[in-house]
Amino acid sequence: MDKPHVLQMGPYEDWDLPALEARFVLHRLYEAADKAAFLAEVGPKVRAIATRGDVGAPAAVIAACPNLEMIAINGVGYDAVDFPSVRARGIKVSNTPGVLDGDCADLAVGMMLALGRNMVAADAWARSGNWAKKGDFPVQRRVWGARAGILGLGRIGTEVVRRLTGFGMKISYLARSPRDVPWDFVADPVELARRSDYLFVTALANASTKHIVNADVLRALGPKGVLINISRAQNIDEAALLDALEAGTIGGAALDVFVGEPAINPRFAALGNVLLQPHIGSATEQTRRAMGKLMLDNMVAHFDGAPLLTEVI
Repeated sequence: MDKPHVLQMGPYEDWDLPALEARFVLHRLYEAADKAAFLAEVGPKVRAIATRGDVGAPAAVIAACPNLEMIAINGVGYDAVDFPSVRARGIKVSNTPGVLDGDCADLAVGMMLALGRNMVAADAWARSGNWAKKGDFPVQRRVWGARAGILGLGRIGTEVVRRLTGFGMKISYLARSPRDVPWDFVADPVELARRSDYLFVTALANASTKHIVNADVLRALGPKGVLINISRAQNIDEAALLDALEAGTIGGAALDVFVGEPAINPRFAALGNVLLQPHIGSATEQTRRAMGKLMLDNMVAHFDGAPLLTEVI
């Protein structure tokens, strides 16, 4: 039986490719010099799109694939997929939730500790010889026992809370509705920020969460509050955040995602109250292997006539 043709939107880890190539014919759009001509040639053959959460599948690409049946995302986010096109044509979409939750939560807590205790600057202080020349590094803020706000109590947000409880933190959360959990539900993001020393953004990205962290939320967070984002860049008004960081109206921010990444706003580089990470929330070998396998398993299930394992609703 002929292998289904798959349009690959972006690069994957080397270990993902043998299994994909054994089952499918891959057409690598990201390597094409003339993408429009490439799509015109291979688009009619394509039955599936393999993509990543940060790359997605835009309307023009979907339109160029008239026989498209499914889009398989290596990643949890699906905001970069054009869902009006998907719904209009009944195209199935899968992602890879669950397998990356722990790594993203680990990074969120690690960023909290690193920024709260100013560990990057302390490392530089020790390396530079300033410890011997100028004395002890300045004292920093306590992390344990602080107030944490979780903006989006989904899988990743819940994993963050599980870790924070070990620090004896006072937990508040925002979700679409109250959950049966022993933490304080807060319906308004401004009030959540007001109750937080560390505000974690773990929400999905969609129309209702775009710029949910705006200037009002940042003002409520206050000059000692810290923002930590491991969700999507669009959930934060980045211009308002930069203004707040530069003015000192919030204490700091730890960020794993940015508008226009990997080319981030140069204003961030000049700030001493930020911790910047290059979108590495899920970037451990174990998790990336699990994500690749789950994406492949969804594709195999579809072409074997079985239900998708993790279909996006």
